Amino acid sequence: MSVSPHPAATHHLPWFITAPGQTDILMVITCIVLVLAVFLIGLLFFTLHSLPERLGHKKLQFEIVAVLALLSLFTHNHLFWAIGLLLALVDIPDFVGPVRRIATGVEKLAGQAGAVGTVDAGAVRGVDPGAGRGGDHGAGRGVDKIAVDVPSRFAGTDANVTGS
Repeated sequence: MSVSPHPAATHHLPWFITAPGQTDILMVITCIVLVLAVFLIGLLFFTLHSLPERLGHKKLQFEIVAVLALLSLFTHNHLFWAIGLLLALVDIPDFVGPVRRIATGVEKLAGQAGAVGTVDAGAVRGVDPGAGRGGDHGAGRGVDKIAVDVPSRFAGTDANVTGS
């Protein structure tokens, strides 16, 4: 059964106009395109949304960037995302590393494996401990030896230093 077009219609109808009771091909194509577009826009949104986390993955401030990205996702506040992106792009200098290297160098210079030794009190003050006291007055009551930390590379090099 062939349906004849309305007498007022043109003789050449476009392909997307369907006969009554037939499948509307344009609507099917539009639905497929719409579903794919929504899926691709969502994929682009989440890829763009995770950009700060991917940029700041190997950096010191990664946790802060990740929290800001989650806050922007859940609150729809784009300022959090922009701050997270800026934090991910900026390299925060590592202050701990150089200080740790300086401390290690100073420990090596000081000879960290220090030996506790004794030094004559006169050697510390630059005078003889018994001199200037007038005979044996006060002998034995003063401080004749002082315990000091002596680095191991200096232990035994001076006559006034004895290791314990």
